[in-house]
Amino acid sequence: MSQYQVVGIGNAIVDVISQSDDSFLDLMGIQKGIMQLVEKERGEMLYAAMTNRTQAPGGSVANTVAGLGSLGLSTAFIGRVHDDALGRFYAESMQAEGTDFVNPPVAGGELPTSRSMIFVSPDGERSMNTYLGISSELGPDDVSDDVAGQAQLLFLEGYLYDKPKGKQAFERAAKLCRDGGGKAGIALSDPFCVDRHRDDFRRLVRELDYVIGNQHEWESLYQTDLESALKQAADDSGLIVCTRSGQDVVLVQGDEKAVVQVNEIVPVDATGAGDQFACGFLYGVATGQSLEVSGRMGCIAAAEVISHYGARPETDVKELFRKDGLIG
Repeated sequence: MSQYQVVGIGNAIVDVISQSDDSFLDLMGIQKGIMQLVEKERGEMLYAAMTNRTQAPGGSVANTVAGLGSLGLSTAFIGRVHDDALGRFYAESMQAEGTDFVNPPVAGGELPTSRSMIFVSPDGERSMNTYLGISSELGPDDVSDDVAGQAQLLFLEGYLYDKPKGKQAFERAAKLCRDGGGKAGIALSDPFCVDRHRDDFRRLVRELDYVIGNQHEWESLYQTDLESALKQAADDSGLIVCTRSGQDVVLVQGDEKAVVQVNEIVPVDATGAGDQFACGFLYGVATGQSLEVSGRMGCIAAAEVISHYGARPETDVKELFRKDGLIG
């Protein structure tokens, strides 16, 4: 019997959010509207410069798994935080939201807990400055047999491939899950991540059970147009999912194909749209829904999260599924 319906592995990052105007961004040398990686010293300087900070546990796959926990599935997250104020906050928040944070915060002379300093402009643009800290040290020793080996579904974050230890953690978790009879899959994370690890990711598409990406990520992976890329991916993989912003979602599993239209809404804050799409989709997979219903669940969860600030759901997404007639 699986101990967990869904286990995620990825970067454990505290989102620290502050309002700021454009002149502040200019003064601090922050590029508006994009995500930049920063070193420890700059991270500490920006953190100190933030006024009226609000904190939330983040990280792409962590957001997905937390969403699944709030939908009532049994979930766990494999990540690495330091035994500092932000690390304890992260671990406690994940537990409080219904997801087991399985690795205790690490004491001793390690790097600080990872954080993303997010400056929100009056026009709603978010400028993200991410200091990777201790989560970039996640390695195979952080993956326990009991957790990865007893997962019905394992969801992996492509960003982990940026560090050799992360790659080893990822490969170990996937092997444990599949040896235990579970299914392992990956989020392609972003087109630049795909560019950096194209050969590895193409191999993972062939080896893993499901792969989720957006149009730009799939085109980057196969270096061709979307139709050709998806045909190649479908030949390689068990189940592929492609989201096209504001248009539709394509899901292919063997001979079966579903296309789900997206109801376009104007986002208040687009952060977390992909993370919560994955949440709704994996909820469908974990509860035995069809491809089409799983895709529709993903779209509903994504629409909910872009209707407010923050990367995690604020309303009862299960109730939204009910209203749409997807569950009884």
